[in-house]
Amino acid sequence: MEQQHVADISQWFDDYTRTFLDTDPEGLVNIQLKIEHTRKVCAVSDILATGERLSANEARIAGAIALLHDVGRFPQYRRWRTFRDSQSDNHARLSVEVLREHHLLDGLDPAERLLIEEAVHFHNLLELPQRVSSPTRLFMRLIRDADKLDIWRVFLELFTLPEERRASAATLDLPDLPGCTPACRDAFLAHQVVRLDLCRVLNDFKLLQISWALDLGFASSYRLLLERDYITRLAGTINGKLDIGAAIGHIRQEAARRAENFQTQ
Repeated sequence: MEQQHVADISQWFDDYTRTFLDTDPEGLVNIQLKIEHTRKVCAVSDILATGERLSANEARIAGAIALLHDVGRFPQYRRWRTFRDSQSDNHARLSVEVLREHHLLDGLDPAERLLIEEAVHFHNLLELPQRVSSPTRLFMRLIRDADKLDIWRVFLELFTLPEERRASAATLDLPDLPGCTPACRDAFLAHQVVRLDLCRVLNDFKLLQISWALDLGFASSYRLLLERDYITRLAGTINGKLDIGAAIGHIRQEAARRAENFQTQ
């Protein structure tokens, strides 16, 4: 992939997302949130590419994937007024549809086009699919990590705002109540990644996000996680007492260990 391809994709992204800005004030906040998120994911992707010593071409491919991973969010929100896939459609699949509808990757080498489409298509799965292999697997891990690392930023900024000022679709319409769903707490205490389909209140979603710290793919990702102190800061936003201090301590320790000595799977 040439640098001009990345520049062309970036220009297309700006032009495409601009068509979704003509909406009501609530919708505009949600659309702008996703535009900013995409740009921040690109910045994180660059950091990870440097940290993992990717080649210049690999870094360009990773950057293109970062730009395109969430383009399905825009038609998703326009049609359903939600970012919750279970109430609309899989935004990753929608993203690939957008790429093909606009013939955005037609000028690329077919192998690179397939790699980008697969990384976009599978970036939001709970677990990496077993059937994909290197090099696609490398780029899937990169986009999943870059995505998580910026989602943590998004929600920490969101949680500092009064509920009425938050981007309405970002918290998936989960009520901000004390306590949590037992199934989410049990998974968290068992050091498992909390499943989104189990989340019923906002605290569940916060446990899910903290548990993501057990599911990063690179030492560079863990170093950035610790540098930005996301685990402690997210734990501080929990509404009420959940008695999960020991589990959070375990996650912090495990993140620190992986930041120093993590072997990519």
